[in-house]
Amino acid sequence: MTEEIDSLPNDIEQLKAMLLAEREQSAQQAARLIFLEEQFRLAQQQRFGASSESHPAQGDLFNEAEVALDDADDTEEAENDTKIAKKKPVRKKLPSDLPRETIIVDIEDKTCDCCGNALHPMGDERSEKLEFIPAQIKVVEHVRLKYSCRRCEKENTSTKITIAPVPSSPIPKGIATATLLSQIITSKYQYALPLYRQESLFKQYAIALSRKTMSDWMMKCSHLFEPLYQQLKNSLLAQPVIHADETPLNVINDDKSKSYMWVYCAGTDSPTKRVIPNIVLYDYQLGSRAGACTANYLQGFTGYLQVDGYAAYEKTTATLVGCWAHARRKFIEAQKAQPKGKTGKADMALSMIQKLYRIEISIKDKTHDEKHQIRQVQAKPLLDKFYAWLNKANIVPKTALGVAITYSKNQWHKLIRYIDDGNLNIDNNRAERAVKPFVIGRKNWLFCNTSNGANASSMLYSIIETAKANGLLPFDYIAHCLEQLSHKDCDIEQLLPWNVKISGV
Repeated sequence: MTEEIDSLPNDIEQLKAMLLAEREQSAQQAARLIFLEEQFRLAQQQRFGASSESHPAQGDLFNEAEVALDDADDTEEAENDTKIAKKKPVRKKLPSDLPRETIIVDIEDKTCDCCGNALHPMGDERSEKLEFIPAQIKVVEHVRLKYSCRRCEKENTSTKITIAPVPSSPIPKGIATATLLSQIITSKYQYALPLYRQESLFKQYAIALSRKTMSDWMMKCSHLFEPLYQQLKNSLLAQPVIHADETPLNVINDDKSKSYMWVYCAGTDSPTKRVIPNIVLYDYQLGSRAGACTANYLQGFTGYLQVDGYAAYEKTTATLVGCWAHARRKFIEAQKAQPKGKTGKADMALSMIQKLYRIEISIKDKTHDEKHQIRQVQAKPLLDKFYAWLNKANIVPKTALGVAITYSKNQWHKLIRYIDDGNLNIDNNRAERAVKPFVIGRKNWLFCNTSNGANASSMLYSIIETAKANGLLPFDYIAHCLEQLSHKDCDIEQLLPWNVKISGV
């Protein structure tokens, strides 16, 4: 100890410099320790914790009167619930338009056990059971009758043969009908059933349909849908608001760089709430996530584009709107990184964001003008308060909380833009829900073999998801479109989901 003291310099300035350096090193070590502890807790959460991002109404962090009142009401309701017997679940009735078969179940002996007299009918008891009939496959044979002239046969050197034209078909000279193609398309792109599994299913019916043949059919069908896709894209670019997102895609033959599937959508994913056309379009981009991809696709669009914080969208000519779900997600990560059982700044931020979402829930059925007015009165003061809190927060930048606060501050001009127009949403969940079917399907078929296959997938996913968003059954819609698109004089406008009339449906 004495030797260590003797080794110190006698100059006061040198001692001060050494002390400051020691303190700085200690602060860096403490920050490093906090960072490692957070990463450990996050790893535990990712491995063993719940994946839900839902955030309970934790207004008690601010000890506000209305929160205390809400808690009291919840407690009273919980006490009342315990006094009420749990209701027995009621089975939903089966659809009345399903075909029905009635089976009479009768007794053999219709005499009374007591006196031996004949029993008389006094009513009946009915119960319904649902039976599944496997798909039926049949062969449709087209017989084209030929005609010739008897006189020409006798007098002329050649005879003209007259025959009806070949019926139009989605795949000329192929064996696939529109319904068979629709079944294969919806099985893969709606229900995530890869072609090799469908191949085995057809084998059960003694039908040899190789995945290579079905893959070729998918390519040809995607080419048929190109005019309809382009019409949908024109309608998309005419909307005031577009939502966008992107997700990676593995393409085996182009594995030198990661490819991406971009999704663009407008309207809602609820057919009953359609005010403007509900559209979902996918766009495959080989080996690129650059801004040029979305800038080229949205060329000429000058409306609102609601996205996450990815910088590529800055290349577009649209007015960007931020996503509060992404901002909230980063504070949820910070909350998970906190020591267990402790309440911190992340909880305060989440509580303030939760208040913004409560306003959105209360105005979901309002008109666009009403939404704009209510947001200006109720949401704007909360946003101002939140921004002031962000600026005052004293945090270590590289911690989870520091990342969350930095993200919110950098994106602030986009995050607050939703209150300027009633057509806008508080978040970009519309696009995230739209890209989810593709992500789920990718877990089953894993990858695409070629870029052409990825382009075909983007086309067919677009048709299916747009049909679903407009309340149509994808199987019926695709079969109808394929039947109509096989005609040269097809009216594309009449095939748009909000215009189409499907016979028999």
